[in-house]
Amino acid sequence: QFELVESGGGLVQPGGSLRLSCAASGVTLASYAIGWFRQAPGKGREGVSCMSPLDGSTYYADSVKGRFTISRDNVKNTVDLQMNSLEPEDTAEYYCGAIPPLRNAQTMCVGVLVGYWGQGTQVTVSS
Repeated sequence: QFELVESGGGLVQPGGSLRLSCAASGVTLASYAIGWFRQAPGKGREGVSCMSPLDGSTYYADSVKGRFTISRDNVKNTVDLQMNSLEPEDTAEYYCGAIPPLRNAQTMCVGVLVGYWGQGTQVTVSS
């Protein structure tokens, strides 16, 4: 059974850092396009960062470029999101998602094309 479980969310002050992790079971993540998405209250779900083995591409939303870094650990079967210089606007529920590698990273993120979702982890940036 394909399962994704996020961890690492919490409350952090502006300018702080958090590292989110998504652990997979029932599937080898290296074979899938993977990404992190977020949904703030009253807003739609948006792609934050994605990676795709289709063409080796990585995508970051403009709002997080230079602050967030996505990485994959094929031994641990996890995908992490390192978030630095956090801003109140980053407050949201964060989800990891995966699809078969039929799309590049930008297409996956911008189109929010996800076949499998985790349950989410809350990130709150506030002083």
